Amino acid sequence: MLPDALRTELAAVPGLRLLSQPEELERLSRDAYDYSPVLSQRLAHCRAELVVRPDSVEAVVRVAAACRRHAVPLTLRGSGTGNYGQSVPLESGVVMVMTQLRAVRSIDQVSGVAEVECGCLLKDLNRELAGFGRQLRLMPSTWRSATIGGFIAGGSGGIGSVRWGFLRDPGHLLGLEVVTMEQEPRVLQLEASDAEALNHAYGTNGIITALRLATALRVDWQEVVVDCPDWATAVELARRCSSAAIDLHLCTVLEAAVVELLPKWDLPQRLSDRLLLLVAPDAVSTVQRLAADMGAVLTHLGAESDRQGNGLRELSWNHTTLHLRQRDPDWTYLQMLLPQPEIDCLSTLKQAWGDDLLWHLEAVRQQGVQRLASLPLVRWRGVEALERLMQECRDLGALIFNPHVLTVEGGGLGVVDGDQVATKHRYDPAGLLNPGKLGGFSS
Repeated sequence: MLPDALRTELAAVPGLRLLSQPEELERLSRDAYDYSPVLSQRLAHCRAELVVRPDSVEAVVRVAAACRRHAVPLTLRGSGTGNYGQSVPLESGVVMVMTQLRAVRSIDQVSGVAEVECGCLLKDLNRELAGFGRQLRLMPSTWRSATIGGFIAGGSGGIGSVRWGFLRDPGHLLGLEVVTMEQEPRVLQLEASDAEALNHAYGTNGIITALRLATALRVDWQEVVVDCPDWATAVELARRCSSAAIDLHLCTVLEAAVVELLPKWDLPQRLSDRLLLLVAPDAVSTVQRLAADMGAVLTHLGAESDRQGNGLRELSWNHTTLHLRQRDPDWTYLQMLLPQPEIDCLSTLKQAWGDDLLWHLEAVRQQGVQRLASLPLVRWRGVEALERLMQECRDLGALIFNPHVLTVEGGGLGVVDGDQVATKHRYDPAGLLNPGKLGGFSS
């Protein structure tokens, strides 16, 4: 039970809004974890006792101090677009919504380095960057509604990963402003090396209030669709495109059964295995040549524009899963890095699982090497079948990033990150920040 003294103390904090209506507690204690039937069952009854929304760093400090003083768990939340229950309060307590801290503090005209508050929407930050001839390097398919702080705390990569790798790769996150959960909370300015431990840590070891990140020169991305004569051709063409000397921002590969179930919008009305590409203007002709050499048909849709949710970005990464789940909620998904050559693994699993497994691939750069990752659509047949499928993937050499578990480590490489745990001991010694999500600390 939340202490009355804590409610009274928080009610007196300037610039802090308190939300306590049942429908508000219900809505703001959830994220998009229902992509996973496992997490849906595990998290169904998790609710905050109070939600607070600060509009300044000073208010954040006051919340941290009060929760520490009363030993009340504090869970951080952005827009709630995460899929792993990152912002769900396992031990109730207080949820702090960070979306009012949304200022773009500065953009360096020479380097393009941006300093921005955690609650800024990615779409708004990208719009600001465009005025400086810059753009974000990486973004999730939920970029229209996701916050930059939530992306750093809970994301991993996404659109742009084919060129820029993943968020935890050195060079993306250049620094953080964080509030600690110590007896006397501090506001710290962390340089890149110290900030890395808070990257993809689910807000378990520090409260991110602002960040500095590198950006890229703006490119007028062109939307390209390539329809292939068969699945093996689509996989090979994706490999060739991602290895070519072109500026490539997105390379999504979808088997025909997925294409059939996705929104049609103004895309080519062919039922075939398909590539969705975002490329620089001077790369279109190269992709055209590569496609023609393999008997594939290219359609150039023109320059990408803000089409209110119906561009190629909204058919990629976990938006693919979203669209299929809207048609049939029995679809769930996996995340994996495929072994090379990919086609052997893909074919073996398809033969074993048939229409219960639909292939969706994304070209990525992993430790400097071009690879193919997969977010396959999986028909829900129960936990036992899901575990058996994951083990078969591992046996074939795939590296699984399990989206059906709660902890940072479980959804990653399955090993404890000592730096993350040490940082939590340093900045949250009482273990009150998003408790239960950092397995190494819990154990």
